[in-house]
Amino acid sequence: MELRVLNYFLTVAREKTISKAAEVLHLSQPTLSKQLKDFEDELGVKLFIRGNRYITLTEEGVYLANRGKEILSLVEITTANIHKSDMISGQIGIGAGETRAFEFIVERLHELKSKHPAINFQLYSGNANDVLDKIDHGLLDFGLVIDPVEKQKYDYLRLPLVDKWGLLVNNSSDLAGKDSITPNDLRQVPLLISNQSLVDNQLSEWFGGNLDSLNIIGTYNLLYNASLLVKENTSSALCIDGIINTTNTNLTFIPLSPSLTASINIVWKKQQSFSSASKAFLQLIQAEWN
Repeated sequence: MELRVLNYFLTVAREKTISKAAEVLHLSQPTLSKQLKDFEDELGVKLFIRGNRYITLTEEGVYLANRGKEILSLVEITTANIHKSDMISGQIGIGAGETRAFEFIVERLHELKSKHPAINFQLYSGNANDVLDKIDHGLLDFGLVIDPVEKQKYDYLRLPLVDKWGLLVNNSSDLAGKDSITPNDLRQVPLLISNQSLVDNQLSEWFGGNLDSLNIIGTYNLLYNASLLVKENTSSALCIDGIINTTNTNLTFIPLSPSLTASINIVWKKQQSFSSASKAFLQLIQAEWN
């Protein structure tokens, strides 16, 4: 599989017509059509369904488009980072869930950028499962993840920071005036909870039983959209403190009682080959806590 032809395929998938893709690629339509036909023959699968106006992807084509974007992104990152220079340069890819602890990462990146202007960043927001998947595929160098999360196959550093769990409620809720939320307070409340794989276990332990007894009406992976339902008083959301700014809104964050906190870790792939930029970042993080 040639990267050049993979780029042709992705361009056609994006533009949805051979003519438009040929124009973008500065190729003739017959040349592009032949390249794509040879590509399908090489792979032994049909990638496109050619309609009257637009091209649509087959199931195999959708899979290749998703993985192809990752492949070209990885090539681009690798090319940038392999550049030899006396200066520290290259890209640092960092993914993170929603946590105020990312401010710590931002401060370190600012410090690094001040010393080494040729460094650039790729920031990705997602839950722990998303972030770890991208680390596994080499698309991110580091991830900032909130416990509980499986870390056995990664190197990691636990930061001396914690996130506090609580309940995001509408100010018109019967719970809005409380100083803290107990398990009994949650039994009849319509709830949204994080869909991160292991969070349910942590909350279940805090609740002292099976979460099936709660009125869970939905899940979220990032809190902002869930907070819109809370604003409409459709539900309340079990979440981390500080993610949603409740100042001058109709929302209130109330901590759980007994307190429930989560440790925060920066993780990276074991035996990872880092760029000079990523090495410098990791050394800065390690020096901070050593």
